[in-house]
Amino acid sequence: MFKNNIRICHISTIHSASSNRILEKQCKSLSHAGYEVYYLVQGEKSIETDGVKIMALPRPKNRFERMTKTLIKAYETALVLDAEVYHIHDPELIILGILLKIRRKRVIYDVHEDYKVALIHKKWIPPYLRTIVVECVVLAEWLSGRLFDGIVAATPMIESYFSKNKTVLVQNFPIMDESVQNSLIPYKDRFPIIIYLGGISELRGAKEMVLAVGMLPEHLGAQLYLAGKFSPTSMEYKIKELRGWEKVNFLGWLSQEKLAALLGKTRIGLVVLHPTHSYLDSYPMKLFEYMHAGIPVIASDFPLWRKIVEEVGCGLLVDPLNPEAIAEAIFWLLDHPDKAESMGKRGQDAIRYKFNWECEADKLLFMYHRILKCDRPRS
Repeated sequence: MFKNNIRICHISTIHSASSNRILEKQCKSLSHAGYEVYYLVQGEKSIETDGVKIMALPRPKNRFERMTKTLIKAYETALVLDAEVYHIHDPELIILGILLKIRRKRVIYDVHEDYKVALIHKKWIPPYLRTIVVECVVLAEWLSGRLFDGIVAATPMIESYFSKNKTVLVQNFPIMDESVQNSLIPYKDRFPIIIYLGGISELRGAKEMVLAVGMLPEHLGAQLYLAGKFSPTSMEYKIKELRGWEKVNFLGWLSQEKLAALLGKTRIGLVVLHPTHSYLDSYPMKLFEYMHAGIPVIASDFPLWRKIVEEVGCGLLVDPLNPEAIAEAIFWLLDHPDKAESMGKRGQDAIRYKFNWECEADKLLFMYHRILKCDRPRS
């Protein structure tokens, strides 16, 4: 790694210090490319990891304090750092970005989701205020698209909202993790395990998954492994009352190493999220994690997801609200192991050559090169 003495500052008042997209992917990629990278985020103490200096902002007591005291502290700290590029990750930080632009700083706005859709469904915003909040965010993002030096969009839909000459599509694809490949058991030697990774909730298809596995013939010996946490926690008791729970192995949250080992002995990956606005236009990380592990997927039949699953040929699409359809897809894949294995291999190849963070990192680095107008850093 070489050093180019260019200081970069990423800022978030919402995301965690260990954010996969911000820290593990963007900050570490920039650090490995030679930039001096800081990450301002809520935390207990400042630390350094893989060359990224994480600077702790005080934890707020509530949202109002976060949007006032924490934001002011972030702005003051950002000025002290005197970075050459500031990369903000939350819509509430747009005002901070504007203040930095007044000081003639370079600013990038990273749009993680379609906020005008997401905010209209936030229960913590009083219904009579939601339209006003959404209109404020739309105006703020309109300003950011004209005032800031660059826009990073997480999905093609978000990319379409901003000017093409300033916007780069940096999708949340997985980092090529060799530990997953090293954990793989030959597909035909695996037990009939179906897996779901992530938060376990009604909108993420928890009920339909359990009901579906309960419909499978006993001779298959199929089991559903749930790796994640229930949200809300009270949902666990409701799900356990469903027919099919006797075939469920609830594992809770697992470390990355244990997840890799589990994926390596699994037959099928489920991602049957409900058709909400936020899910319809975003990529689920678990889809790519399944593909990376070489297992066929059963996914919700959303236009954005269909484009990947059908073009790659890495699984089956279903109506996520129909447990019978999910059960039929599981049965077909377990009953056709050769075709299921081929689907998994096609998904794995697609991750290796296209849907991986290394390809996306190059686009991010090129944006920095353009904004800074310096020699392109080597990755």
